[in-house]
Amino acid sequence: MVPLMPERQRPGLNAGVGIAIGAGVGAALFAATDSPVWIAVGVAIGAALGTASSKDGGDRGE
Repeated sequence: MVPLMPERQRPGLNAGVGIAIGAGVGAALFAATDSPVWIAVGVAIGAALGTASSKDGGDRGE
């Protein structure tokens, strides 16, 4: 018997995209405030969101 292929999941926000979005937001805040710490904060938040959304959500109620 041929095993069934798993259902395709919708592509989510991967880590690379999250980091890029976070870096963009951080760069915008840096331009507005002249404080370079916002770039690092944006990258960190983007990485956290990207890795959190790329993991299997487990039981999402779907």
